[in-house]
Amino acid sequence: MKKINWVRKLTSRKLWTAVASFVSMMIVATGGTENHATQVTALIMAGASVIAYIIGEGLTDVANIEAEDPEQDQAGE
Repeated sequence: MKKINWVRKLTSRKLWTAVASFVSMMIVATGGTENHATQVTALIMAGASVIAYIIGEGLTDVANIEAEDPEQDQAGE
């Protein structure tokens, strides 16, 4: 069984576009206005941008820490 890469999924623009589209269509289908659906979609996409930025920065920080560790080990020997 394949392991799901949640970081990649949560930073996927395709995922967030699909979620925003689904939610906006549900709003319209349940009697909401298109203006309301547009506002909710904008909020979802803004939230997705923040999530992607936070995860991306975290991965960068982890990569930098891992890159620095071997240098510290060699300097201490």
